[in-house]
Amino acid sequence: MKDFSFGLATKDDDAAIRHLLSENPVPGRITVTYEREPDYFMGCGTMGRFWQVGVARHLPTGRLAGVGCRATRPMFINGTIEEVGYLGQLRVDSRFRGRWLPAFGMHYFRELHRDGRVSGYVTTIVENNEVARGVLVDRPRSHHPTYREIGRLKTLAVALRRPRSVPRSPYEIGKSSDADLSDLVSFLTAHGRQKNLFPAYRVDDFRNSTTTPGFRLDDFRIARRDGQIVGVIGLWDQSGFKQTVVQAYSGTVRRIRPAYNAVSRLLGGPPLPAPGEPIRNVYGSFVCIERNDPEIFHALLQYVYNEAARRGYAYLFIGLDTRDPLLAVVEQYPHVAYPSRLYTVCLDDEGEFHSRLDGRVPHVEIAAL
Repeated sequence: MKDFSFGLATKDDDAAIRHLLSENPVPGRITVTYEREPDYFMGCGTMGRFWQVGVARHLPTGRLAGVGCRATRPMFINGTIEEVGYLGQLRVDSRFRGRWLPAFGMHYFRELHRDGRVSGYVTTIVENNEVARGVLVDRPRSHHPTYREIGRLKTLAVALRRPRSVPRSPYEIGKSSDADLSDLVSFLTAHGRQKNLFPAYRVDDFRNSTTTPGFRLDDFRIARRDGQIVGVIGLWDQSGFKQTVVQAYSGTVRRIRPAYNAVSRLLGGPPLPAPGEPIRNVYGSFVCIERNDPEIFHALLQYVYNEAARRGYAYLFIGLDTRDPLLAVVEQYPHVAYPSRLYTVCLDDEGEFHSRLDGRVPHVEIAAL
């Protein structure tokens, strides 16, 4: 590894990082690149209030060989707030795969971890990314941290068609305003704690904060019963700093794509994008429902679906754990599923963070990954 150096990225690395992301897709049934135009660092704050970007440099050529992010944010663990780490955006340039870069990269993250900010981390790996799972989980190098699976995450790309007629419900649903913010954050706190890894939000997170760039207060949709908040979803458009670009389709998805697109057009829905095209999507974020009640979620999701369709998006992205009863509500809509696995990572090798989790269903904010 004498040909490589590891360190924190600077603004001067921006163009090289964005090039690395665009040239190294993540495999799956739908192979995509997660791109960050026009400025990689614009989206880093979504991962946490504290973040670091580590890079590996190939000294003989000056190329950027790999990149990865370490971020921390307060989350609910067993019902109480704790600072938790996230490891993401791990990419190695295809020219340098097959070496010890991931192992040495994790060694570098261990050095950063010594600042004592968190006791453990979470991360996700796309279900069909066998290379990453083999290197990090199934056949790790010596001295590599242990990845322990704690959940299966399903991101559903809900195809948005014409707005649907919404039957009457016992809930009043509408936009939020600045006057609602304190009550809204209190609701997220009271009911978010029922799930592990649910972010612990504060009022400042929704006031021109780097943690929610591009999100406005009136992007929240709130369900009320007798004047009290019972459910929340936010429509978060991140296309100004983060893009998901389709690169290829494989297997069944590739074979059915022409027929799917033909039927979708007849029904007024979006086609699956051609390779090289970005997905015109909006995230269904900050999903929080009183008692995790599917009936409340169903009424709120109908409203949010219509709002996203009226705004001209092609897909509404919502991610939930496979054990979450809310997932079945989203699955009633035409969608493309993008499964992944959720892991804990303990860089100190003691596994204390993992062993403390009490088995509550996890909730990962996919817009923050």
